[in-house]
Amino acid sequence: MKLKIRLKEILAEKGISQRQLSTQMNIRYATINHLCSDSVDRVYIRTLEAICDALEISIHELIVEDTEA
Repeated sequence: MKLKIRLKEILAEKGISQRQLSTQMNIRYATINHLCSDSVDRVYIRTLEAICDALEISIHELIVEDTEA
């Protein structure tokens, strides 16, 4: 099973840029940019929790099974 982080799609839906989210969360832009890419292989759970809190979404909205893999 392959998992997918939907951060890029969620930001587009909410009209928020990667830079805005990184500023709001006070984390590096490169971190957000990496999580928006298709090549994520590791991520801290605390980072995912913080993203969910900042965007007011559940973890189930952020991480989904990639059925195209």
